[in-house]
Amino acid sequence: MQNSEPDRRPSRLAELPRRLRLVFGARDSGLQDDPAGEQLETPLTDFVAYATDCLVSGALARPVGRMSDLLNAHEGYELVNVQLQSLADGHVVSVPLVSLARDEIIAVHAAGPPSPRGRRTNLRAYPVVIRSEPYRIWGYLHSLPGADPLASFRHRRPMVPLTHASIEYALAGRPDRFHLGTLIVNRDLAESLELTADEDVQR
Repeated sequence: MQNSEPDRRPSRLAELPRRLRLVFGARDSGLQDDPAGEQLETPLTDFVAYATDCLVSGALARPVGRMSDLLNAHEGYELVNVQLQSLADGHVVSVPLVSLARDEIIAVHAAGPPSPRGRRTNLRAYPVVIRSEPYRIWGYLHSLPGADPLASFRHRRPMVPLTHASIEYALAGRPDRFHLGTLIVNRDLAESLELTADEDVQR
């Protein structure tokens, strides 16, 4: 993120074939276009995206369902009531609307209910560490018992959820580690993925 005014170029989402067709209203409500031409209320979810040079926090209109499914179904997203915080010096810029392409996002943390427990009944949790500069991410990757979890990660859809996750990065030159619960990471931007110990995830 630069120290100048926010980028005011036209939204890149206009060029995407699967744009989220969302109309945003006030902070506590959203609207979504209906095929019949009506507008349906869609709740807004607090959303933090981790980019290479800044943190992007705002609100995303979210249909019912898992956040990872939403992120994988679309190539771009629009946030409202946004704050962009520079990793280099910590300064914050506030803007009413920001368009993000999925390939600009290293990881996402979003509020909301967890996935139903039944969906993970037959999965095993593997402790992993992911490096995607300028971040290091720890958490549990869920995969079938007996499967190679690293190979499974490489063949999944781009946005992959980790549970009991934490993320480490430097803000204004000061490194820190933050525990977030569920974190969704962009597989395409991961520079390395390794199995680790439970103690490394839980520390």
